[in-house]
Amino acid sequence: MGKLKAFMEVPRLEAGYRPLHERIHDFGEVEQTLNSRDRMAQASRCMDCGVPFCHWACPLGNKDSEWNDALCKGDWELAYRLLNATNDFPEFTGRICPALCEKACVLNLTDHAPVTNRENEAAITETAWHEDYIKPMTFPRNGKSVAVIGAGPSGLVAANRLNRMGYGVTVFDKNEAAGGLLRYGIPNFKLSKNIIDRRLDILIEEGIRFVYNTVVEASSLPEGFDAYVLATGTPEARDLKNVPGRELKGVHLALELLSQQNRVLSGAEYSKDERVTCKGKDVLVIGGGDTGSDCIGTAHRQGCKSVTQIEIMPRPVEGPDDPKNPWPNYPRVLKTTSSHEEGCTRRWNINTLEFIGKNGKLCGVRVQPIDWQPNPEGGRPLMVEAGDPEVIKCEACFLAMGFLKPQHPDYPDNVFVCGDALNGASLVVRAMASGRDAAHKVDSYLQSV
Repeated sequence: MGKLKAFMEVPRLEAGYRPLHERIHDFGEVEQTLNSRDRMAQASRCMDCGVPFCHWACPLGNKDSEWNDALCKGDWELAYRLLNATNDFPEFTGRICPALCEKACVLNLTDHAPVTNRENEAAITETAWHEDYIKPMTFPRNGKSVAVIGAGPSGLVAANRLNRMGYGVTVFDKNEAAGGLLRYGIPNFKLSKNIIDRRLDILIEEGIRFVYNTVVEASSLPEGFDAYVLATGTPEARDLKNVPGRELKGVHLALELLSQQNRVLSGAEYSKDERVTCKGKDVLVIGGGDTGSDCIGTAHRQGCKSVTQIEIMPRPVEGPDDPKNPWPNYPRVLKTTSSHEEGCTRRWNINTLEFIGKNGKLCGVRVQPIDWQPNPEGGRPLMVEAGDPEVIKCEACFLAMGFLKPQHPDYPDNVFVCGDALNGASLVVRAMASGRDAAHKVDSYLQSV
């Protein structure tokens, strides 16, 4: 604890976002940064609690109090070493993690002003890159090899850990570059792809081999490896296939928009018919989570006319507290993202009835207000009508309702599943923790055979 009374004397200060009128015209990262002095002052607010609930809340078990103390004292390199000991890629989580640690911070309980752990994490890591604290390393080899199927966050962490343990690691991925949803799902305005590329350069120099544009089926794994890690994510998105008009042009899954836009920014070209664009259109986003928010921000940057977001579930409580999920658990409260701030009509308790088209093209979606009532037999509440149907005018609609958890057969003892492929769609930080766990399970297995 660098400064005993800093948590009482130094107010919480966030870096904030770039001006709205500026950021909606490009795909640069929206978050700003504090200067080093202010960042160190923010780190000094950490109380080094006797029971560090931040450590408990983080799926990776990050030791926030330790690296905040080092940062407070100006030892940026030690701060990075402490952070990197539990977090393989803090440059990712420092940008896109919802910061479960901050919600569990004691200062969040007392005055709703937790330590800025996520921003501190990002600042520490950026300094580590700028000061060359992050350099390729060499590791003794043990003669055994592992194939990692999927180059998303869980697969990359598993590969990194196994490589450092001395295994020869080959990563297979169906896409043209590594990153999974980090590259093809999260917009550049939240995570610039050069952040991924610079880390990949290190991993390659350290000996990890990447094989792209290769679909590997779980039933036909590549031969010649001692063990396998399946980190294939959740490839199937929830859809509205049974809703009339789903086939109309203009109705898309969210990733059709997000992944294509990211590819365009990396230099890919599409024909006019292939291009998914919101330019000049009224846009409807179905789904109230982070993916839906990403669609909103992308629609604005493509030059949409308007955006409406609907959600079938009730409006969350305003917060900051959630009576049904109290501290130190993550509160399920209304979340307003940078994309929402850029302009969006938001509605809850809305069910989708029909996609309406003209000449094969979407022109509106018929929806209906609903309510939820307790199920007398228990289980999922019952959906009931709560208003007359109406039509929301739109020429583009994006389905952002999450992903289906994959089902797996029984695998041989040398096959290990991790990340979203194991647990279903969740946070990047949880996928990374799962990849780390899988690496240790692989090591234990190969050490015993």
